[in-house]
This record gives sequence, structure tokens and C-alpha cells, in this order.
Amino acid sequence: MNLAYENATEQDVEIIFEFNKYLIDRYENIQNIEYDKVLNWVHKKIENNIHEYQRVLAEGELAGYYRFHLDGDKMELDDLYIFPQYRNQQIGTRVIEKCLAETELPVYLYVFIKNTKAVALYKRLGFQVVETIKDSRYIMQIGR
Repeated sequence: MNLAYENATEQDVEIIFEFNKYLIDRYENIQNIEYDKVLNWVHKKIENNIHEYQRVLAEGELAGYYRFHLDGDKMELDDLYIFPQYRNQQIGTRVIEKCLAETELPVYLYVFIKNTKAVALYKRLGFQVVETIKDSRYIMQIGR
């Protein structure tokens, strides 16, 4: 499958936000967070950093998004989301491998513990759990 990447725009903010909200609703321990405050923070994060997001195109069709950015002395892979109809086609793996090839720095990400498919993918690609946050998320990292 042919993959291409292009910069996300302001028109993508709501789509990326809805993806984040879906993951929070599905995998977060809602009773342990200030839900409205978290959603507001997520929306502002996306809005303020939309220029760092990439659109993932599979055969010219929008297949997902991700953000890969410098955070101190590490790179963060943030908000990697592949739309359901494009999953299990190696697209997520190829996006992650692309990101890893772009840096010599350690790369980390946050993932919901209950998102077992994502956790398994990251482990298969060499990421290790380095921290657990509030019994709902892992920070996973691949050292370089």
C-alpha cells in the first residue's frame, strides 16, 4: 500500500479531538479524572499544535493522523490514530518505523493500558513500559 503524508490543517482539529475523546471514553477510568477539564486540555493541545500533526494518506485517502515532536531531549509520538477501515494493514507499523528512522533520540508515547492491541504493537516494535500513570496509561519508550 502506498503511503503519503501531508500537514494537518485547522480543519482537522475536530476530527483529531473526536478520536481523542473516543479513546478517553473507551479506555480511561472516567471516575478518576476531571472529564470536562481533560477534554478542554486535549482540545487546546490539538488546536495549539495542529501545525505539528501529519495526515496519513493510504492510496490517496485519509487513513489517520499522528504528531511527532521534540519534547526536551526526547521525541514524542502523540495521537497516532489509524481509522478502523485501515487497521491491520501495517499502516501504524510503517508510521512508527518512519518516525523512528527520523531521529537518533529516544522516542516515547502514552498509551491506555486497556488498549491492548496498541500496547502489543508498540512492544513488538521494541517499546518498553517505563511508567504507569494512574492505573490507566503507560508511558512506553524505545531507547536509542
